[in-house]
Amino acid sequence: MELFPAIDLYEGRAVRLLRGDYRQKTVYSSDPLSVARGFAAAGASFLHMVDLEGARDGGTPNFDLAAACARESGLKVEIGGGIRDEDTVRRYLDAGVFRVILGTAAVENRAFLERMAARYGPQLAVGVDLRDGFVATRGWTEVSDQRAEAFCAYLEGIGVGTVIITDISRDGAMQGTNRALYRDLAQKTRMDITASGGVSTLADVVALRDMGLAGAILGKALYTGALDLRAALEVCR
Repeated sequence: MELFPAIDLYEGRAVRLLRGDYRQKTVYSSDPLSVARGFAAAGASFLHMVDLEGARDGGTPNFDLAAACARESGLKVEIGGGIRDEDTVRRYLDAGVFRVILGTAAVENRAFLERMAARYGPQLAVGVDLRDGFVATRGWTEVSDQRAEAFCAYLEGIGVGTVIITDISRDGAMQGTNRALYRDLAQKTRMDITASGGVSTLADVVALRDMGLAGAILGKALYTGALDLRAALEVCR
């Protein structure tokens, strides 16, 4: 299982939200590139990034910063947030990002999603962000009528290879990850699943590893020191 330390970008800073609430935002660094380099120094190979402003409002206000992390951190960077047209997909890939993540666009524009999945294959992932079992969009500020299982079945059917599943209720709450959710979905899909939201302890990492998940995203637990990145990487080797 691969581990993805996370940097969420807002106004050029590394921040974390509590359960996706933009009013409950903690700033951890004004130098995200330095944070990324620290993750690399600890032994990480990958970095998960989200442009929170882009996710909520559309657009890519933190593009240059994400591109700098892709070029200069030594990590393989995946990025989501505000990617709603092919030009933005192409710009990120040309900037050195190894994988782009579609969220809102995947739910609201299936024709676009299907074109991107066919054209970019493993360079594309879909973020499936769940609030009470339904897929949320626009930086988690809106909830669609799409249920998790049905949406994942559709994604698999059109050839999406990687999904990033987030339980919003656990994100940033330091209450552990939703192991039952991931166990259930892992039994129902052949897609690679990356778990996100509430991965707070080494026991969470081990449990997700033992389910056979492809990856896990580590966020607030790293910033608070509750989870040691080197130790987490070691149990996944």
